[in-house]
Amino acid sequence: MSTQVPLSISEDTIHTISEERDEPQWLLERRLEAFRLLDDLDLPDVIETPGRRWTNLEDLEFEALVDPLNQSDETERVSAEGAEVLSFADALDEHSGLLEKKFGSVVSADTNYLTALSTALFTTGTFIYVPEGVDAEDVKVKAEMNSRSLFSHTLVVTEDNASVTILERIENGDGDVDGDRYFSNLVEVDAGENSYVQYGSLQNLDDDVYDFTLKRGDAATYATVNWIEGNIGSRLTRSDIETELNGDSSESKIVGAFFGHEDQHFDVNARVWHNAEHTTADLVTRGVLDDEARSVYEGVQDVGRDAWDTSSYQRENTLMLSDDSEADASPKLIIKNHDTEASHSATVGQVDQEDLFYMTSRSISEQQARDMLVKGFFVPVLEEVEVDELREDIESLIAARLR
Repeated sequence: MSTQVPLSISEDTIHTISEERDEPQWLLERRLEAFRLLDDLDLPDVIETPGRRWTNLEDLEFEALVDPLNQSDETERVSAEGAEVLSFADALDEHSGLLEKKFGSVVSADTNYLTALSTALFTTGTFIYVPEGVDAEDVKVKAEMNSRSLFSHTLVVTEDNASVTILERIENGDGDVDGDRYFSNLVEVDAGENSYVQYGSLQNLDDDVYDFTLKRGDAATYATVNWIEGNIGSRLTRSDIETELNGDSSESKIVGAFFGHEDQHFDVNARVWHNAEHTTADLVTRGVLDDEARSVYEGVQDVGRDAWDTSSYQRENTLMLSDDSEADASPKLIIKNHDTEASHSATVGQVDQEDLFYMTSRSISEQQARDMLVKGFFVPVLEEVEVDELREDIESLIAARLR
Protein backbone atom coordinates (compact mmCIF):
# COMPACT_ATOMS: atom_id res chain seq x y z
CA MET A 1 0.00 0.00 0.00
CA SER A 2 1.44 3.36 -1.04
CA THR A 3 1.55 6.29 1.37
CA GLN A 4 -0.37 9.51 0.89
CA VAL A 5 1.72 12.49 -0.22
CA PRO A 6 1.74 15.18 2.51
CA LEU A 7 -0.53 18.09 1.61
CA SER A 8 2.31 20.50 2.46
CA ILE A 9 4.28 19.27 -0.59
CA SER A 10 3.48 20.14 -4.19
CA GLU A 11 5.34 20.77 -7.44
CA ASP A 12 5.50 24.42 -6.37
CA THR A 13 7.40 23.28 -3.26
CA ILE A 14 9.95 21.47 -5.45
CA HIS A 15 10.36 24.53 -7.71
CA THR A 16 10.93 26.74 -4.65
CA ILE A 17 13.61 24.45 -3.21
CA SER A 18 15.41 24.29 -6.56
CA GLU A 19 15.15 27.99 -7.34
CA GLU A 20 16.42 29.05 -3.92
CA ARG A 21 19.55 27.01 -4.61
CA ASP A 22 19.93 28.15 -8.23
CA GLU A 23 20.07 24.52 -9.38
CA PRO A 24 20.46 23.40 -12.99
CA GLN A 25 17.44 22.26 -14.96
CA TRP A 26 18.46 18.59 -14.90
CA LEU A 27 18.33 18.47 -11.10
CA LEU A 28 14.94 20.18 -10.97
CA GLU A 29 13.64 17.57 -13.40
CA ARG A 30 15.05 14.74 -11.24
CA ARG A 31 13.32 16.22 -8.20
CA LEU A 32 10.00 16.52 -10.03
CA GLU A 33 10.27 12.96 -11.36
CA ALA A 34 10.82 11.71 -7.79
CA PHE A 35 7.87 13.73 -6.49
CA ARG A 36 5.55 12.33 -9.18
CA LEU A 37 6.50 8.79 -8.13
CA LEU A 38 5.21 9.22 -4.58
CA ASP A 39 1.58 8.30 -5.30
CA ASP A 40 2.61 4.89 -6.63
CA LEU A 41 5.44 3.85 -4.30
CA ASP A 42 5.29 1.81 -1.10
CA LEU A 43 7.20 2.33 2.10
CA PRO A 44 10.32 0.15 2.54
CA ASP A 45 9.63 -3.55 3.02
CA VAL A 46 9.56 -4.67 6.64
CA ILE A 47 9.72 -8.13 8.13
CA GLU A 48 6.33 -9.41 9.18
CA THR A 49 4.75 -12.58 10.45
CA PRO A 50 1.03 -13.46 10.30
CA GLY A 51 -0.81 -10.78 12.21
CA ARG A 52 2.24 -8.67 13.01
CA ARG A 53 4.43 -6.08 11.30
CA TRP A 54 7.69 -5.91 13.19
CA THR A 55 8.24 -2.24 12.22
CA ASN A 56 5.17 -0.20 11.39
CA LEU A 57 6.41 2.69 9.25
CA GLU A 58 2.85 3.42 8.18
CA ASP A 59 2.24 5.02 11.58
CA LEU A 60 4.65 7.86 10.76
CA GLU A 61 2.74 11.14 10.43
CA PHE A 62 4.59 12.70 7.51
CA GLU A 63 2.15 15.60 7.40
CA ALA A 64 3.40 16.71 10.82
CA LEU A 65 7.01 15.55 10.46
CA VAL A 66 7.93 17.07 7.09
CA ASP A 67 8.49 20.83 6.78
CA PRO A 68 10.32 21.03 3.42
CA LEU A 69 10.80 24.81 3.12
CA ASN A 70 12.28 25.31 6.59
CA GLN A 71 15.15 22.84 6.57
CA SER A 72 18.24 23.90 8.48
CA ASP A 73 21.57 22.24 9.22
CA GLU A 74 25.11 23.03 10.24
CA THR A 75 27.55 20.77 8.40
CA GLU A 76 31.32 20.73 8.77
CA ARG A 77 33.41 19.11 6.05
CA VAL A 78 37.10 18.24 6.35
CA SER A 79 38.89 17.25 3.18
CA ALA A 80 42.08 15.28 2.61
CA GLU A 81 44.96 16.01 0.27
CA GLY A 82 44.05 15.19 -3.30
CA ALA A 83 40.32 14.72 -2.65
CA GLU A 84 37.48 17.19 -3.08
CA VAL A 85 34.86 17.37 -0.32
CA LEU A 86 32.18 19.86 -1.28
CA SER A 87 28.70 20.86 -0.28
CA PHE A 88 26.16 19.84 -2.90
CA ALA A 89 25.68 23.50 -3.85
CA ASP A 90 29.40 24.01 -4.47
CA ALA A 91 29.68 20.70 -6.32
CA LEU A 92 26.95 21.78 -8.74
CA ASP A 93 29.12 24.76 -9.67
CA GLU A 94 32.38 22.83 -10.00
CA HIS A 95 31.32 19.34 -11.16
CA SER A 96 27.84 19.70 -12.62
CA GLY A 97 28.54 17.26 -15.48
CA LEU A 98 29.83 14.54 -13.17
CA LEU A 99 26.94 15.01 -10.75
CA GLU A 100 24.41 14.80 -13.56
CA LYS A 101 25.95 11.48 -14.63
CA LYS A 102 26.34 9.92 -11.19
CA PHE A 103 23.45 11.33 -9.12
CA GLY A 104 20.87 8.58 -8.59
CA SER A 105 22.97 5.97 -10.41
CA VAL A 106 23.45 3.85 -7.26
CA VAL A 107 20.35 4.74 -5.22
CA SER A 108 17.39 5.18 -7.52
CA ALA A 109 14.59 7.50 -6.45
CA ASP A 110 12.02 4.80 -7.20
CA THR A 111 13.51 2.37 -4.66
CA ASN A 112 10.66 3.16 -2.26
CA TYR A 113 8.49 6.01 -0.99
CA LEU A 114 11.13 7.34 1.39
CA THR A 115 13.91 7.47 -1.21
CA ALA A 116 11.63 9.33 -3.62
CA LEU A 117 10.60 11.77 -0.87
CA SER A 118 14.24 12.42 0.00
CA THR A 119 15.31 12.87 -3.63
CA ALA A 120 12.54 15.39 -4.17
CA LEU A 121 13.19 17.42 -1.01
CA PHE A 122 16.87 17.22 -0.06
CA THR A 123 18.49 20.57 0.74
CA THR A 124 21.86 19.52 2.13
CA GLY A 125 24.48 16.95 1.31
CA THR A 126 28.08 16.31 0.39
CA PHE A 127 29.96 15.39 -2.78
CA ILE A 128 33.21 13.51 -2.26
CA TYR A 129 35.39 13.07 -5.35
CA VAL A 130 38.68 11.16 -5.31
CA PRO A 131 40.60 11.31 -8.62
CA GLU A 132 42.51 8.38 -10.08
CA GLY A 133 45.44 7.21 -8.00
CA VAL A 134 44.75 9.47 -5.00
CA ASP A 135 44.94 8.01 -1.48
CA ALA A 136 42.73 10.18 0.75
CA GLU A 137 42.43 9.59 4.48
CA ASP A 138 40.54 11.33 7.26
CA VAL A 139 37.71 12.83 5.24
CA LYS A 140 35.16 13.99 7.82
CA VAL A 141 31.56 15.14 7.63
CA LYS A 142 29.74 16.30 10.75
CA ALA A 143 26.07 17.15 10.24
CA GLU A 144 23.85 18.84 12.83
CA MET A 145 20.10 18.88 12.31
CA ASN A 146 18.49 22.18 13.36
CA SER A 147 14.95 21.88 11.99
CA ARG A 148 11.84 19.75 12.17
CA SER A 149 12.87 17.76 9.12
CA LEU A 150 16.10 17.45 7.17
CA PHE A 151 16.80 15.60 3.94
CA SER A 152 20.43 14.92 3.04
CA HIS A 153 22.10 13.34 0.00
CA THR A 154 25.75 12.27 -0.15
CA LEU A 155 27.52 11.11 -3.32
CA VAL A 156 30.98 9.51 -3.24
CA VAL A 157 32.85 8.92 -6.49
CA THR A 158 36.26 7.25 -6.54
CA GLU A 159 38.08 6.82 -9.81
CA ASP A 160 40.31 3.86 -10.67
CA ASN A 161 43.06 2.98 -8.16
CA ALA A 162 41.88 5.63 -5.67
CA SER A 163 41.10 5.17 -1.99
CA VAL A 164 39.29 7.14 0.71
CA THR A 165 38.29 6.77 4.36
CA ILE A 166 35.23 8.77 5.38
CA LEU A 167 33.93 9.44 8.88
CA GLU A 168 30.39 10.81 9.17
CA ARG A 169 28.68 11.99 12.35
CA ILE A 170 24.98 12.75 12.60
CA GLU A 171 23.49 14.53 15.62
CA ASN A 172 21.15 17.33 16.65
CA GLY A 173 22.33 20.91 16.82
CA ASP A 174 21.03 23.91 18.76
CA GLY A 175 17.81 24.36 16.81
CA ASP A 176 14.84 24.90 19.12
CA VAL A 177 12.15 22.58 17.75
CA ASP A 178 9.18 21.24 19.71
CA GLY A 179 7.68 17.86 18.90
CA ASP A 180 8.84 14.97 16.75
CA ARG A 181 11.34 15.34 13.93
CA TYR A 182 12.41 13.44 10.82
CA PHE A 183 15.89 12.94 9.34
CA SER A 184 16.60 11.29 5.99
CA ASN A 185 20.09 10.36 4.80
CA LEU A 186 20.77 8.86 1.37
CA VAL A 187 24.36 7.88 0.53
CA GLU A 188 25.61 6.66 -2.83
CA VAL A 189 29.11 5.23 -3.32
CA ASP A 190 30.36 4.71 -6.87
CA ALA A 191 33.67 2.85 -6.50
CA GLY A 192 35.81 2.66 -9.64
CA GLU A 193 38.07 -0.21 -10.65
CA ASN A 194 40.57 -1.24 -7.97
CA SER A 195 39.44 1.56 -5.69
CA TYR A 196 38.85 1.36 -1.93
CA VAL A 197 36.14 3.12 0.06
CA GLN A 198 35.61 2.86 3.80
CA TYR A 199 32.54 4.77 4.99
CA GLY A 200 32.04 5.00 8.74
CA SER A 201 28.94 6.63 10.22
CA LEU A 202 27.84 7.32 13.79
CA GLN A 203 24.25 8.42 14.41
CA ASN A 204 23.47 9.94 17.81
CA LEU A 205 20.28 11.91 17.20
CA ASP A 206 17.93 12.98 19.99
CA ASP A 207 15.14 10.67 21.11
CA ASP A 208 12.44 12.70 19.36
CA VAL A 209 13.83 12.01 15.86
CA TYR A 210 12.65 9.43 13.35
CA ASP A 211 15.66 8.44 11.27
CA PHE A 212 15.73 6.86 7.80
CA THR A 213 19.07 5.90 6.25
CA LEU A 214 19.86 4.12 2.99
CA LYS A 215 23.51 3.71 2.08
CA ARG A 216 24.40 1.70 -1.03
CA GLY A 217 27.67 1.05 -2.81
CA ASP A 218 28.45 -0.09 -6.35
CA ALA A 219 31.80 -1.90 -6.46
CA ALA A 220 33.57 -2.28 -9.81
CA THR A 221 36.26 -4.85 -10.68
CA TYR A 222 38.74 -5.34 -7.79
CA ALA A 223 37.01 -2.55 -5.84
CA THR A 224 36.27 -2.63 -2.10
CA VAL A 225 33.36 -0.90 -0.37
CA ASN A 226 33.34 -1.23 3.41
CA TRP A 227 30.71 0.18 5.76
CA ILE A 228 30.77 0.85 9.50
CA GLU A 229 27.36 1.82 10.90
CA GLY A 230 26.88 2.86 14.52
CA ASN A 231 23.38 3.68 15.76
CA ILE A 232 22.94 5.02 19.29
CA GLY A 233 20.29 7.73 19.11
CA SER A 234 16.82 8.48 17.66
CA ARG A 235 13.38 7.17 18.61
CA LEU A 236 13.03 4.95 15.56
CA THR A 237 15.82 4.16 13.14
CA ARG A 238 15.38 2.40 9.82
CA SER A 239 18.91 1.70 8.56
CA ASP A 240 19.65 -0.05 5.25
CA ILE A 241 23.31 -0.66 4.37
CA GLU A 242 23.85 -2.35 1.02
CA THR A 243 26.56 -3.22 -1.50
CA GLU A 244 26.27 -4.43 -5.07
CA LEU A 245 29.38 -6.40 -6.03
CA ASN A 246 29.19 -5.80 -9.76
CA GLY A 247 32.85 -6.25 -10.68
CA ASP A 248 34.94 -9.41 -10.63
CA SER A 249 36.93 -9.86 -7.39
CA SER A 250 35.13 -7.00 -5.67
CA GLU A 251 34.68 -7.05 -1.88
CA SER A 252 32.52 -5.59 0.86
CA LYS A 253 32.38 -5.63 4.64
CA ILE A 254 29.38 -4.30 6.58
CA VAL A 255 29.99 -3.76 10.30
CA GLY A 256 27.11 -2.62 12.50
CA ALA A 257 26.63 -1.76 16.18
CA PHE A 258 23.59 -0.43 18.04
CA PHE A 259 22.63 0.17 21.68
CA GLY A 260 19.00 0.88 22.49
CA HIS A 261 17.32 1.90 25.74
CA GLU A 262 13.95 3.22 26.96
CA ASP A 263 11.51 2.70 24.04
CA GLN A 264 13.96 3.04 21.14
CA HIS A 265 13.32 0.97 18.02
CA PHE A 266 16.01 -0.13 15.55
CA ASP A 267 15.18 -1.72 12.20
CA VAL A 268 18.63 -2.63 10.89
CA ASN A 269 19.26 -4.23 7.51
CA ALA A 270 22.46 -5.36 5.79
CA ARG A 271 22.37 -6.62 2.22
CA VAL A 272 24.91 -7.64 -0.38
CA TRP A 273 24.42 -8.75 -3.96
CA HIS A 274 27.11 -10.96 -5.50
CA ASN A 275 26.71 -10.25 -9.21
CA ALA A 276 30.21 -11.12 -10.44
CA GLU A 277 32.86 -13.81 -10.06
CA HIS A 278 35.32 -14.18 -7.16
CA THR A 279 33.44 -11.73 -4.91
CA THR A 280 33.70 -11.65 -1.11
CA ALA A 281 31.42 -10.25 1.60
CA ASP A 282 31.43 -10.23 5.40
CA LEU A 283 28.47 -8.93 7.40
CA VAL A 284 28.81 -8.60 11.17
CA THR A 285 26.39 -6.80 13.52
CA ARG A 286 26.07 -6.64 17.30
CA GLY A 287 23.48 -4.82 19.37
CA VAL A 288 22.44 -4.37 22.99
CA LEU A 289 18.93 -3.57 24.24
CA ASP A 290 17.81 -2.32 27.64
CA ASP A 291 14.50 -1.21 29.17
CA GLU A 292 11.73 -1.59 26.55
CA ALA A 293 13.94 -1.15 23.49
CA ARG A 294 13.21 -3.15 20.35
CA SER A 295 15.36 -4.31 17.44
CA VAL A 296 14.68 -6.00 14.13
CA TYR A 297 17.52 -7.27 11.97
CA GLU A 298 17.47 -8.61 8.43
CA GLY A 299 20.62 -9.65 6.61
CA VAL A 300 20.55 -10.83 3.00
CA GLN A 301 23.33 -12.43 0.97
CA ASP A 302 22.17 -12.77 -2.64
CA VAL A 303 24.48 -14.81 -4.87
CA GLY A 304 23.63 -14.44 -8.56
CA ARG A 305 23.82 -17.09 -11.28
CA ASP A 306 27.06 -15.66 -12.69
CA ALA A 307 28.76 -15.20 -9.30
CA TRP A 308 31.21 -18.09 -9.49
CA ASP A 309 33.71 -18.67 -6.68
CA THR A 310 31.86 -16.56 -4.10
CA SER A 311 32.57 -16.22 -0.37
CA SER A 312 29.85 -14.68 1.79
CA TYR A 313 29.51 -14.70 5.57
CA GLN A 314 27.03 -13.15 7.98
CA ARG A 315 26.59 -13.10 11.75
CA GLU A 316 24.34 -11.05 14.03
CA ASN A 317 24.14 -11.12 17.81
CA THR A 318 21.81 -9.22 20.13
CA LEU A 319 22.17 -9.00 23.91
CA MET A 320 19.11 -8.08 25.97
CA LEU A 321 19.61 -6.52 29.40
CA SER A 322 15.93 -6.34 30.32
CA ASP A 323 13.03 -8.78 30.34
CA ASP A 324 10.97 -6.08 28.62
CA SER A 325 13.33 -5.61 25.66
CA GLU A 326 12.67 -7.52 22.46
CA ALA A 327 14.76 -8.58 19.47
CA ASP A 328 14.16 -10.45 16.23
CA ALA A 329 16.63 -11.50 13.57
CA SER A 330 16.12 -12.87 10.07
CA PRO A 331 19.37 -13.74 8.26
CA LYS A 332 18.85 -15.00 4.71
CA LEU A 333 20.85 -16.74 1.99
CA ILE A 334 19.69 -16.57 -1.62
CA ILE A 335 22.00 -18.83 -3.59
CA LYS A 336 21.74 -19.22 -7.35
CA ASN A 337 25.26 -20.55 -7.99
CA HIS A 338 26.64 -23.80 -6.56
CA ASP A 339 30.26 -22.58 -6.56
CA THR A 340 29.73 -20.68 -3.33
CA GLU A 341 30.97 -20.69 0.25
CA ALA A 342 28.34 -19.00 2.40
CA SER A 343 27.07 -19.06 5.95
CA HIS A 344 24.78 -17.06 8.18
CA SER A 345 23.93 -17.02 11.86
CA ALA A 346 21.99 -14.97 14.40
CA THR A 347 21.63 -15.18 18.16
CA VAL A 348 19.43 -13.40 20.69
CA GLY A 349 20.00 -13.83 24.40
CA GLN A 350 20.50 -12.30 27.83
CA VAL A 351 23.53 -11.79 30.04
CA ASP A 352 24.99 -15.16 31.01
CA GLN A 353 24.04 -15.71 34.66
CA GLU A 354 27.05 -17.93 35.30
CA ASP A 355 29.40 -15.21 34.09
CA LEU A 356 27.57 -12.69 36.24
CA PHE A 357 27.74 -14.96 39.30
CA TYR A 358 31.45 -15.62 38.74
CA MET A 359 32.23 -11.91 38.67
CA THR A 360 30.03 -10.92 41.63
CA SER A 361 31.52 -13.73 43.69
CA ARG A 362 34.84 -11.95 43.28
CA SER A 363 33.66 -8.71 44.89
CA ILE A 364 32.59 -7.00 41.66
CA SER A 365 29.22 -5.29 42.02
CA GLU A 366 26.41 -6.65 39.87
CA GLN A 367 26.09 -3.35 37.96
CA GLN A 368 29.82 -3.16 37.29
CA ALA A 369 29.89 -6.80 36.24
CA ARG A 370 27.02 -6.28 33.82
CA ASP A 371 28.71 -3.22 32.33
CA MET A 372 31.93 -5.16 31.84
CA LEU A 373 30.07 -7.97 30.09
CA VAL A 374 28.32 -5.49 27.78
CA LYS A 375 31.61 -3.85 26.84
CA GLY A 376 33.10 -7.29 26.25
CA PHE A 377 30.12 -8.24 24.08
CA PHE A 378 30.88 -5.37 21.70
CA VAL A 379 34.58 -6.21 21.40
CA PRO A 380 34.31 -8.59 18.39
CA VAL A 381 32.50 -5.99 16.31
CA LEU A 382 34.66 -3.08 17.49
CA GLU A 383 37.74 -5.04 16.45
CA GLU A 384 36.35 -4.90 12.91
CA VAL A 385 36.26 -1.08 13.01
CA GLU A 386 39.50 -0.04 11.36
CA VAL A 387 39.00 3.70 11.93
CA ASP A 388 40.48 4.41 15.38
CA GLU A 389 38.58 7.66 15.92
CA LEU A 390 35.24 6.07 15.09
CA ARG A 391 35.91 3.04 17.30
CA GLU A 392 36.80 5.31 20.23
CA ASP A 393 33.65 7.39 19.68
CA ILE A 394 31.46 4.28 19.70
CA GLU A 395 33.16 3.00 22.86
CA SER A 396 32.62 6.37 24.53
CA LEU A 397 28.90 6.43 23.67
CA ILE A 398 28.48 2.83 24.89
CA ALA A 399 30.12 3.78 28.20
CA ALA A 400 27.86 6.85 28.49
CA ARG A 401 24.76 4.78 27.80
CA LEU A 402 25.76 2.31 30.51
CA ARG A 403 26.12 5.19 32.98
